[in-house]
Amino acid sequence: MKRVALFFLFAVLFTIRPAMAQQGRAPAEIGVQAGRILDVRSGNYLADQMIWVEGERIKAVGRASEIRRQLPAGAKIIDLSRATVLPGLIDCHVHLTMSPTLAGPARLHISYPRSALLGARNARVTLEAGFTTVRNVAAGGYSDIALRDAINAGDVPGPRMLVSGPALSITGGHADENYLAPQYDFSEDGVADGVDAVVRKVRENIKFGADVIKFMATGGVLSEGDNPALAQYSPEEMKAIVQTAHELGRRVAAHAHGALGIKYAVLAGVDSIEHGSYINDEDIELMKERGTYLVPTVYLEDWLAQNMQNLGFTPNMIEKAQTVLPIAQEHLSHALKSGLKIALGTDAAVYPHGLNAHEFGKMVDMGLTPLQSIQAGTVNAADLLGWSDRVGSIEPGKFADLVAVDGDPLANVHVLENVRFVMKGGEVIKNQEP
Repeated sequence: MKRVALFFLFAVLFTIRPAMAQQGRAPAEIGVQAGRILDVRSGNYLADQMIWVEGERIKAVGRASEIRRQLPAGAKIIDLSRATVLPGLIDCHVHLTMSPTLAGPARLHISYPRSALLGARNARVTLEAGFTTVRNVAAGGYSDIALRDAINAGDVPGPRMLVSGPALSITGGHADENYLAPQYDFSEDGVADGVDAVVRKVRENIKFGADVIKFMATGGVLSEGDNPALAQYSPEEMKAIVQTAHELGRRVAAHAHGALGIKYAVLAGVDSIEHGSYINDEDIELMKERGTYLVPTVYLEDWLAQNMQNLGFTPNMIEKAQTVLPIAQEHLSHALKSGLKIALGTDAAVYPHGLNAHEFGKMVDMGLTPLQSIQAGTVNAADLLGWSDRVGSIEPGKFADLVAVDGDPLANVHVLENVRFVMKGGEVIKNQEP
């Protein structure tokens, strides 16, 4: 009888345990009551809506009364009935493992592990500002890959990240280390010269986990001794970078200020031009023909103009900034009005992380409508990243990445600078009372 009883007990336990395990894995059910949702594709508002969140995905969106009837008993209700709800914002150009005070020679004093830890702080601040997805374009020592993996593992809070690892650069170029004397014989880990070397470097970055490839097509502003107006890689080297990356399923972003460098990069097949300070009509037409995105990073110009004297920049860096920034304002304003495909990017790290949403207002000042600027930071950005199936709009099947603001962002896009609610993948990150 004891054996029969034990057998019966074990049978019951083995029956119950899988059911309990399955119950433990059951996704959370949440109903987000929205006063109105902005359809970022059409620019229309949908009033009195509810977003049904199941686990980390959106299950359904519709009239609040209808969705509420379908929600299972015990589902959590989040009341945003006095707010405007938008999809989580996307920044296509950040440097989470860097900060403004490290733009000059001071970066010689920070280690790669310290950069990754700095990135953990900046990732949290960026997420709380409403940016639930970012593309990190350039980080030393693969520290951005470590940060992405830590966020994905749940070790630290932060946005979804696509990362590049070290940006490719010519010797002495924008992503090389030009502050040290010759006897130190040091180059940054993205330096590669010649077709064979750049192919090897692209493959190496992908080997170590890069989601996207970034290269420096021209000189830069916040680097020592190079010229932003001049191309750095040859057309042959750029083509080799892009072809290798595309063959391995990675998209390519090109840092490019000068018009010739922009032209070379677009002809090489890059997916996006970052900055574009000297962009001209020939570049614009080429980009339209080939569907190349512009990521203009325009708010940093205002912030730098007011703060560069206090950041430890070298005289050469200050001189370049004072030359390039006014030119960029003029050329990029023309480009934004020309009908190019625009994706929002901030270059956060050149200015403090968490101020990313100031980019919306600056793009409006320079020629976009509020809706176009919001599209740049949602559906357009998702398209550039190749993530239109998962982020960028509030639709069933996509990640439950949501932000809420008080007011009307189509009337005053600056309200996006103060989001009061952030959800990433069904998890509430921030929920402030109005």
